Amino acid sequence: MPVKVQDILNIIETIAPAGLAEDWDNVGLMIGNPADPVESILIGLDPTLPLLEEAGARGANLLITHHPFLFHPLRSIHLGSPEGRFVERALQARINVIGCHTNLDSAAEGVSDSLASRLGLADTVPLLARSGSDQCGMGRIGRYQEALTVDEFIEQLREACSPPWLLATANRPVSISRVAVCGGSGSELAAVALEKGAQVFVTSEVKHSTARWAEQAGLWVVDAGHFATENQALGVFAEKLAGEVKRLFKPIDMNITRQQSSPLLLL
Repeated sequence: MPVKVQDILNIIETIAPAGLAEDWDNVGLMIGNPADPVESILIGLDPTLPLLEEAGARGANLLITHHPFLFHPLRSIHLGSPEGRFVERALQARINVIGCHTNLDSAAEGVSDSLASRLGLADTVPLLARSGSDQCGMGRIGRYQEALTVDEFIEQLREACSPPWLLATANRPVSISRVAVCGGSGSELAAVALEKGAQVFVTSEVKHSTARWAEQAGLWVVDAGHFATENQALGVFAEKLAGEVKRLFKPIDMNITRQQSSPLLLL
């Protein structure tokens, strides 16, 4: 039997259940037909037209992105707009599109777990745990068995996610042993990170007001970029998805795009 889009949705539900998604989010099948057979899968961070074209060039008829294509309801579809061109191209090429967003953020071995693991943190737990779970929730906090200097930590962070830049508040700690992370935009978790004893909080899109607060509160906040703090998790997700597809059905072609990067560049 061929693997169908619904089969992939069912497997994703075991890896990153839709119930883990935030109330404001939109996850699952964005464009397509659950009954379509899946020939090949391409996985990427952002649902862009170039990524859709890459899927077509690779012969992939299923595109899975971390950020959802349909985030806000569309009141109309203008084929001259980026959203309209995306819909038109996906339908013309019969490429199904799935979004796996804050459910993957909160999942065990999801976005923040992957970032914490690459930073070498031990004894990690969610910053905001989901009710009834000690493994799922937004953000992660963990520790180093031996404290790092600031320079050692920065080097570890560069190796972990290859950020295009690093922005940080000025109040660097003397040494670092307890670290909180939230892949993607996580400014709102800064106070939780401090409350739970973090000396450093790594996230992205840090608000000015959050940086000012952290500076005075004694929490060192490092902004490593949205793309960089999330993108590495796609490899873990793809490996788990491919393993389950192979176990339940048969191996199918699955690729992770390496062409996308942060849309913001240093001048």
